[in-house]
Amino acid sequence: MTAADVWLFSYGTLQQEDVQFATFGRLLEGRADVLPGYATLLFEIRDAEVVKTSGKTHHLIARPSGRAEDEVPGVVLRITAPELAAADTYEVSDYKRVAVRLKSGLEAFVYVAT
Repeated sequence: MTAADVWLFSYGTLQQEDVQFATFGRLLEGRADVLPGYATLLFEIRDAEVVKTSGKTHHLIARPSGRAEDEVPGVVLRITAPELAAADTYEVSDYKRVAVRLKSGLEAFVYVAT
């Protein structure tokens, strides 16, 4: 990993190969991890381009739960800074990017509810 690389935690569609190819132009390297203190719910995506890319009208969205025992399983992906910008473009305005510490201790970005 280079200094320009960053970690991005995904609990949803950014784990899909088709979404990775459409967003980043490649399949990403990743490993299982967990986001502590959050819970997810499904919500409707209204952006036609995102629905077309993901193939889904409803995506998971994570919110802080206030409960330490709550956890969101997912995958932490190694990406470059330009790829992080591409992920920002893919995610709809209902999400915001925040920095978190995963259960493994790794610091990563994740998209959560605005």
